[in-house]
Amino acid sequence: MAAVCTPVSVVTAMADGLPHGTTVSAFASLSMDPPMVLVSLDRGSDLLAIVRETGRFGLNVLGSSQSELALNFARKGGTAKFTGIGFDLEETVPRIPGAAGFLACGVARLVDGGDHVVVLGDVLTADAAGAPPLTYHSREFGTHAALG
Repeated sequence: MAAVCTPVSVVTAMADGLPHGTTVSAFASLSMDPPMVLVSLDRGSDLLAIVRETGRFGLNVLGSSQSELALNFARKGGTAKFTGIGFDLEETVPRIPGAAGFLACGVARLVDGGDHVVVLGDVLTADAAGAPPLTYHSREFGTHAALG
């Protein structure tokens, strides 16, 4: 699957007044009517447990200049991942300023998929900043460029 180019996002949620987040490259638009997305989270992840409990998650679509954020949220560390990183709450989930896009979602359904769980989310709010996206391909970060 490393040969498949994917967008990079940070999925966020709140628990006990503290922000949590993890980097994902497995998310996609699911439906326009109603607006829905899907994201895949590791079955054993702390974030999945929070999303199950709260029924909410944020999807911060990273821009091409945010590879350091992607690496930060890909590591273990719980709430320490947010050390030095500002965020705003929108629809009760953390929104990372400067992200190329943001969606706040309510959990519509959880679907088992091997060692992951696919979270189907109803989009509550969406915003796009218009910045070039951060992508992941062949184990490297990059961005999209239009063909001339």
